[in-house]
Amino acid sequence: MDELVDQVVGNVGIDRPVAERALGIILDFLAAEGPAETVQSLLGRLPGAAEAVTAARAEGGGGLFAGGGGIMGVGSRLMSAGLNMGEIQGVTRELIAYARDKAGDQDVNAIVNAIPGLSQFI
Repeated sequence: MDELVDQVVGNVGIDRPVAERALGIILDFLAAEGPAETVQSLLGRLPGAAEAVTAARAEGGGGLFAGGGGIMGVGSRLMSAGLNMGEIQGVTRELIAYARDKAGDQDVNAIVNAIPGLSQFI
């Protein structure tokens, strides 16, 4: 995850701890809302992703988001982590681009298409 975190810090302009937390929250959301087998396959191809999900769940959420589930719930968690809407979109785009690079389009597209509202952030 260090490579992705560095990319997010540089391209989105947020602090490293915020980037780490945001990526964990988004990956936790994908794991909770996306097609389980496809998401697990993706997480297995992104070094450190499973650990990021575990850390996000340990801080709260556990797949269930304060303020409701779905895209609105993850948005609430990310705003609570200190991100604004532009930064949320930036982190999401960086994560999706990184995932496409490391895992290919097929699984990433399947996940994005399966989660209502996600495509508006990428």
